[in-house]
Amino acid sequence: MCGLLAFFSSSANAESHRDQLAAALECLHHRGPDETGVEVIKSPDGAGTDAVFAHKRLSIIDVASSHEPLSYADGRYLLTFNGEIYNYVELRQQLAREYGAQFATAGDGEVIVAAYHYLGEAAVHLLRGMFSFVIWDREQRRAFGARDPYGIKPLHYLRTDDGVYLASEKKALLPFAPSAVAGDAGVDTANLSHYLTLQYVPEPRTLHHGIERIGSGECLTWSPGGEVTVRRWYQPVFRPAPAPDPEALYDRIRDVLRESVRMHMRADVPVGAFLSSGIDSTAVVALAREFHPNIQTFTVGYDVEGYSEIDVAVDSAKHLGVAIHPTKIGPQDMMAALPKIVWQLDDPVADPALVPLYFVAKKAAEHVTVVLSGEGADEFFGGYTIYREPLSLAGVQSLPDGVQRGLRAVSKVMPEGVKGKSFLERGTTPIEERYYGNARIFTEEQKQRLLRRYDPAVRYTDVTAPVYAEVPDLDEVTQMQYVDLYTWLRGDILVKADRMSMAHSLEVRVPFLDKEVFEVAATIPVELKLPPRSRDTKFALRRALAQVVPPAIVNRPKLGFPTPTRVWLAGEMADWADHIFATSGAGDLLDLGYARELLRAHRSGEADHSRKIWTVLVFCVWHAIFVARTLDPGVERNQSALLTKPVVGSMVS
Repeated sequence: MCGLLAFFSSSANAESHRDQLAAALECLHHRGPDETGVEVIKSPDGAGTDAVFAHKRLSIIDVASSHEPLSYADGRYLLTFNGEIYNYVELRQQLAREYGAQFATAGDGEVIVAAYHYLGEAAVHLLRGMFSFVIWDREQRRAFGARDPYGIKPLHYLRTDDGVYLASEKKALLPFAPSAVAGDAGVDTANLSHYLTLQYVPEPRTLHHGIERIGSGECLTWSPGGEVTVRRWYQPVFRPAPAPDPEALYDRIRDVLRESVRMHMRADVPVGAFLSSGIDSTAVVALAREFHPNIQTFTVGYDVEGYSEIDVAVDSAKHLGVAIHPTKIGPQDMMAALPKIVWQLDDPVADPALVPLYFVAKKAAEHVTVVLSGEGADEFFGGYTIYREPLSLAGVQSLPDGVQRGLRAVSKVMPEGVKGKSFLERGTTPIEERYYGNARIFTEEQKQRLLRRYDPAVRYTDVTAPVYAEVPDLDEVTQMQYVDLYTWLRGDILVKADRMSMAHSLEVRVPFLDKEVFEVAATIPVELKLPPRSRDTKFALRRALAQVVPPAIVNRPKLGFPTPTRVWLAGEMADWADHIFATSGAGDLLDLGYARELLRAHRSGEADHSRKIWTVLVFCVWHAIFVARTLDPGVERNQSALLTKPVVGSMVS
């Protein structure tokens, strides 16, 4: 696990950018505090310099070696890599057997660049893991970068007149962005509008004009004088089919998960696991214990009734015979940590679960370097309650179009809050307009009041319509899963996991988000994900894991580190929130008077506006840090000495 920063020069003068890149790299120190490497790559004729590679390393595999940036093939290639390749042992053997590949290290990074040497861009299809990497081919003067299939590891890029910059986090690119990016004028207001609806900033853009993200399962190529080309190399294909023998399917699910967990435990440093009250993390721990009986686990909770998962997690740990380290947090912890959390995020994500995840990662980092976690199970196996909606609306949707139009007209004149209004509205609305993810914060009418520059042409369908267009023939439940893979999962869930763990130099691995696991999950029919006569979600997964997890967990509803923001924003955190609204400097973009009205109503108990308030609060903190620059997040930015390595060939100076 690491942080990378690379620059490719349009005019062979990369060396003049070296010091500035080395300085910018330090804001990624948390991603890799063990080693730092900065290298300048000479042009083939030796008359100029084509690139600068800068790297922060968190040493996980082949700790004593595998330094980065890493060269290969007598200096023809240079690699900087963030992530883990879990099948690197098998790939090393395959490349040696089939191509005679030789290796100078025992790590997984060299396997990537060796595969690229022999197979070109097709090498990425062989990789089983989480990754973002960049390779420079000195001979062809060509850059190639790629991101893993589901977007577990981030990769941002910026194109300027000087060349192309790539980085693990956006903050490392801000010093190189044009001056137009500064101030409110640099804020992408279309993506701000999306954020206020979805609670995250959807890929590929960011909240800063000009800085974009390579999407999940995408790769980038660039050569001097050319354009940045981004294309998709991986696309998940759901293909639900009848299961004549459900028990055989459950066996396949359990077997592929067990194998994924086994491979995800490959490391030369201590590995632990997060443990909540749900089946996903509990299953990961139960399977991991088979390979590492002394695995340590970590959980988090509060002294607020109905929100803490600690008691259930402790019982599960006891049942499984593993050690557990609980952490409790309160409102003061949340208020103190929010600026640090937002700085780590780069772009705002208004998921309150970021806060407990930040603290449980901090606790875990005191004991281990790697943790396993349960992200991805819901998207792969149908775990969200809202996925049942197509089943509940089937009666309305089966009515003739004329009847549906009439019911839709009736719903529009029904007063807000009247029972049945929402049911009729949603039942007579096509799924492409009805479903856009798990979080639905501000409506268009509310955004029209909140946004200073509201644009009615910007709609959430801008984000989801291209995704729906790829899967028109799937059933609605599976369409929802597919949409979540390209929106909610990579925009919220995985950003949360990556940034909150990396804030503490902790690597999070997610065994559910594995290509082999998906190949099995993709075949599950709707009736075995969400049985019509049951309230269960991810039914097939639960049946598969019934022999693995404690009985009390098999059918337990998902909580996922819930946060008592509703309670605290009406009490201990209310004055703090009001102060942020008053001092953030975001008033030119948002009507913060409206936000303060929501806070007043929430405080008095008139309505629960906690999600809306939190969404605006997170943006205000982001604005104060990255735009107004009036708030110091208080993040320690320890510097490290540059790693010294021998010069490789004539390409590096």
